[in-house]
Amino acid sequence: MKSIDNPENISGTKLERDDTFMFDCHSGLACFNECCRNINLFLYPYDVLRLSNCLGISSDEFLDKYVDVVMRKSNFFPDVLLKMSGNMEKACLFLTDSGCSVYADRSSSCRNFPIEQARFYDAETKTKSMLSFFRPPDFCLGPHEKRELTTESWAEAQDAVVYNKMTAAWADVKELFDSDPWGTEGYEGAKAKMAFMSSYNIDKFDGFVFKSSFLKRYKIKSKILKKMKKNKRELLLFGFEWIKFFVWGIKSEYFRIK
Repeated sequence: MKSIDNPENISGTKLERDDTFMFDCHSGLACFNECCRNINLFLYPYDVLRLSNCLGISSDEFLDKYVDVVMRKSNFFPDVLLKMSGNMEKACLFLTDSGCSVYADRSSSCRNFPIEQARFYDAETKTKSMLSFFRPPDFCLGPHEKRELTTESWAEAQDAVVYNKMTAAWADVKELFDSDPWGTEGYEGAKAKMAFMSSYNIDKFDGFVFKSSFLKRYKIKSKILKKMKKNKRELLLFGFEWIKFFVWGIKSEYFRIK
């Protein structure tokens, strides 16, 4: 998800909440699965959680086997991209002849396609808002289908509502890294590794919270703690709060120092 200060710089059709667009995707289209090749597919923390669970492996193993972690110039937190196959097509590793093999747990970007979301900061009002843009690639035949949608109905149809909420929560954290928090330690130091673990390596973060001295040092609200133990999505949200506190010193309603 991009953060922008000028919507005019984004190509595609900007969609308001009630705006409609025509689109559908199915195996009967000649372009079916073409969008799953030779792409930069960014993965957000919730994507990694869902995909590793789908594959029945730890988040640590998923990161090692399926992603590229890239620190771009002038960035202070790495991007996580899904690896593509090494053949000429550079297809998604989960693409099969019959379609996506992890469809039920596909990433946020895949679910929302061809809608792309961006966070807009209005300098005049000092407010943030979520913007949506209709951006199918030129080869896509989906816009010629006779299915009328809104951004909301498309998100519901693609089971993307929870994904979008989790991505928005992550965007709140990621925005903080527009400035350098690492100092002389750099982005490969212990503090940066903690931040990455707390967001992308949910299984290691689980061990850090529940199998270390963490709970002896920090008091977590009992309601939050119960949810975290039952649901790793809630643990991930706690991880976002922990990053804000650990890296930036931002106090959280989730926990306090004992």
